[in-house]
Amino acid sequence: MSADSNPIVIGIDVRTHGFDVTRVLAVVRELRARDDLDARLLYLDCDNDVLLRRFTETRRSHPLAQDRPVLDGIIEERRTLRRLRDHADETIDTSMLGPHELKRLLLDRFGHTGHGLRLSVMSFSYRRGLPREADLVFDARFLRNPYWDAALRGLTGQDPAVRRYVARDADYRQFVSDVRRLLDRLLPRFEREGKSYLTVAVGCTGGRHRSVVVAEQLADWIRRQGRPLVLAHRDIDIIQAAPAARTRTGKKG
Repeated sequence: MSADSNPIVIGIDVRTHGFDVTRVLAVVRELRARDDLDARLLYLDCDNDVLLRRFTETRRSHPLAQDRPVLDGIIEERRTLRRLRDHADETIDTSMLGPHELKRLLLDRFGHTGHGLRLSVMSFSYRRGLPREADLVFDARFLRNPYWDAALRGLTGQDPAVRRYVARDADYRQFVSDVRRLLDRLLPRFEREGKSYLTVAVGCTGGRHRSVVVAEQLADWIRRQGRPLVLAHRDIDIIQAAPAARTRTGKKG
């Protein structure tokens, strides 16, 4: 895209008529050489087992293995696209992303035509794994856990009662302050290095309480600095069943 125009996206894959990796890379090199364009090659990746499940759920055959097992097609596609992946400016792993999450991520990284560092703050559940798009990850599991309070278990970190509960932890304010100071030093350095986006992720066990509180607090602080950002809570809608008996050593929430 040019500096004064809206971005244009061209999607290609192995089903594209006349697809040839060598020709694609030649075109990409030509576009990158132009001073009036900011051309970037984005590669969308995914784990084999997730791809296999997606094909199975939709009952589709793989375009490179119409009369063979889907996994054969996935392996062949990886071999075919290997050079594209090696030359990509950006790679996004979609294994843990649903359609709406992928859309948010793409808009966050490529939908803004202005200059400066674009920021995302997100909360997540360690049970579901680290968000692969995260650049900086902070662990909030040491904070007091609202999950063990029956009145708070069904709420989230967006509810005032949960925010007050977490904030009463003796180490909460110092933790948030330390993260702020770190970001205060890092963000200008990332900008000087030319980084165009940064994703800050905060995790807790269930992704509904502590990580949400901290992520909301960080997002408010970043907004007050006048920086645009996207705030997302990846796992806030996943509700964990209450334990049969409460134990102080259990790890929930």
